[in-house]
Amino acid sequence: MQDDDLAKLTDALLDAARKAGAPEADAIAVDGRSVSIDVRAGALEQAERAEGVEIGLRVLLDGRQACVSASDISARTISDMAERAVAMAREAPRDPCVGLADAAQLARSWDLAALELEDPSAEPAPADLERDAREAEAAALSVAGVTQVQAASASYSRRRLHIAASNGFSGGYGRSSRSVSAVAISGEGLTMERDWAAEARIWQADLPPAAEVGLLAGQRAAERADPRRPPTGSYPVVFDERIAGSLVNHLLAAINGTAIARGASWLRDGLGGPVLPAGLSLIEEPHRPRISGSRPFDAEGLPTARRAIVQEGILTGWTLDLATARKLGMTSTANAGRGTSSPPAPGVGNVTLTQGSASRADLLRDMGTGLLITSFIGATINPTTGDYSRGASGFWVEGGEIRYPVNECTVAGNLREMLARITPANDARPHLSHVVPSLLVEGLTLAGE
Repeated sequence: MQDDDLAKLTDALLDAARKAGAPEADAIAVDGRSVSIDVRAGALEQAERAEGVEIGLRVLLDGRQACVSASDISARTISDMAERAVAMAREAPRDPCVGLADAAQLARSWDLAALELEDPSAEPAPADLERDAREAEAAALSVAGVTQVQAASASYSRRRLHIAASNGFSGGYGRSSRSVSAVAISGEGLTMERDWAAEARIWQADLPPAAEVGLLAGQRAAERADPRRPPTGSYPVVFDERIAGSLVNHLLAAINGTAIARGASWLRDGLGGPVLPAGLSLIEEPHRPRISGSRPFDAEGLPTARRAIVQEGILTGWTLDLATARKLGMTSTANAGRGTSSPPAPGVGNVTLTQGSASRADLLRDMGTGLLITSFIGATINPTTGDYSRGASGFWVEGGEIRYPVNECTVAGNLREMLARITPANDARPHLSHVVPSLLVEGLTLAGE
């Protein structure tokens, strides 16, 4: 389906809403297709293809709202959707903060070409995806100690969306993705250990060779062979780059406008105060080219822009959509996101944490004795107090050197205290949406032996 067709669908939804009695409405139309190939033990295990169009409509009546969605785009369905949405909205509770953006707030122009969110090259043939998956599996199996590959996969997707509203906004864009992954296992029976590697890019030409991904998965699984439990006590911990972003995600969840408006955040009193060490900043960058979290405007039609969430250690603002901004007496930060069946809600796309000058090896050296975490299992996070406890595995470090793999341990602390004393390395991968390096955190509680 072409972009013009999606725009016509949203126009038809708005027209139907108006005829059904809705003074305000917004609509979204999404056209997507995806292909995924899985191989196992040298044979094709699964091939899936999905494609279709979904539409969504939100109507607003005097502070009441309702959302409906469908995968049928016939005129009869669109008319029925509008009538059903209006009937639902009349029974919904009133929220004076719900409403569309003022015309003056709307994005008026944007440069999609500069964002490079949609790869212009042709969709890969299923045989090309299968070749990638096979190469990843073979590379993982070539690593000494790897006994099997649980899964090797390659996929491709392309998605276009268009958003329009009765306040005059209308805009859309596309996004593509190409990925390859592998999950390798070392050992046999009760001694089996598993690890993985995966890469995804907006443009297919940027994707690393599948064999490199599989080799990394195999190496990681082999390194985890014969793990032990670490000692119990208070130790420094290095969060490896592949999982360090989880700490930043907890911070982002705590400053989300929905949590703040409900008073259910451990940072509800943190605005204008220190949340990271002095000198560290967390920057939202929605216009980075070829990055999965980039977008020209948010789901309410507001223009996106670079924003310092944390500036030199100080929390500068919440993450807001229109409704949460109104509840808090603030201005939206253009962070609304939505699906076809749900109203807008605040969320963050691309963020970058200030990197340090030291490598991960330097952090381990400085740590001396402690734990390097490379993966988590489960989590207990109290969103109100910030108390933190997670099952972890990785490697025990002594004398600044990795000594042996560990598993079956728990790491615990408090997020406010943890984030206040992080030391970043310089190993963040720039192609990720969340650019966060390995992080050293002092004085966490480990429960092991």
